[in-house]
Amino acid sequence: MAKQNKAYTFRLYPTDEQALLLHKTFGCVRFVYNKMLAERIETYETHKKDKEELKKVKHPTPAKYKKEFDWLKEVDSLALANAQLSLDKAYKSFFEGKNKFPKFKSKRHKQSYTTNAVNGNIQLLDGHIKLPKLKKVKMKQHRDIPSEYTIKSCTLSVTGSGKYFCSILTEYEKEIKPKKAEQVVGLDFAMKGLFVDSEGKKANYPNFYRQILVKLAKEQRRLSRKKKGSSNWNKQRIRVAKIQEKAANQRKNFLHHKSKELVTNYDAVIIEDLDMKGMSQALKFGKSVADNGWGMFKSFLKYKLNEQGKHLIKIDKWYPSTQTCSHCGNTQPMPMNIRTYTCSCGLNLDRDYNSALNIKKEGIRLLALL
Repeated sequence: MAKQNKAYTFRLYPTDEQALLLHKTFGCVRFVYNKMLAERIETYETHKKDKEELKKVKHPTPAKYKKEFDWLKEVDSLALANAQLSLDKAYKSFFEGKNKFPKFKSKRHKQSYTTNAVNGNIQLLDGHIKLPKLKKVKMKQHRDIPSEYTIKSCTLSVTGSGKYFCSILTEYEKEIKPKKAEQVVGLDFAMKGLFVDSEGKKANYPNFYRQILVKLAKEQRRLSRKKKGSSNWNKQRIRVAKIQEKAANQRKNFLHHKSKELVTNYDAVIIEDLDMKGMSQALKFGKSVADNGWGMFKSFLKYKLNEQGKHLIKIDKWYPSTQTCSHCGNTQPMPMNIRTYTCSCGLNLDRDYNSALNIKKEGIRLLALL
């Protein structure tokens, strides 16, 4: 039996006192993270020429700052400890060449913190959740967590419009047997509509962000005319945040439903391993790429397929799926403005459908090697 993880996210309704402590904790976590990062940067600049000496240096911990800043003792100590773990992970990722150097946290970015379950300090109590320092917080639990699932940690966050959420990470044991890939589908990423599959069906993603652009621009202009920090400015800022959050929630809901539909109907889903950030910069399709949420869609597909022992296969991004004829295998240049693939063998198909068929074929070949 292998251990599996699953997260459940619920809306919180803290009292004014609890909300104040939440924001204190957000601020303290950000403060400690930035202090530790500043010291690490200083250490790195001092010893970067001597890697052996750099390895010997002991990094600061949150306990060091509690002696100097008493107000850090008012918040959850586990939240501060997790800030250190987060920085350690970011640092390691940088030195392994996986990510860029860690950046300082800003108030403008997402405010959140994580606390761990230790000795029953986190409990679900009939419409409430017991949390360290906060005690009982009202929570809208719209779905049950199985009794055999163990709570490992909770991540608390607040949105730009002032809504509070708690993401509960659970652990459970389950034997997942790999399923034979009998029903296979290939997906070709489409800038408009999200994807076209190898059955010729389109996802028909509604482009929620583009739908709100006119309204959003109007409310943002109103915001820009108000004095920053004033009561009216804050009210208008929340209006803008609500519009943005609505589009984000609609996108997330659509992607959940679409990924579930694919996982229900197929044993393996084949996609291209695309560099979305590079694509958006090179082709100047930033808004389109950001709107359809392909990265989020991939992560939804991955965990939903894994839960059922099914397969997500990624083919090489340089595989010529667009240029190759899905019938005879010949290749030819395919500029972006040509939307139909026409081949000398007689094939005449929509370019995205043709590409999806090629992706499926390559995926089946890779599946056979597993």
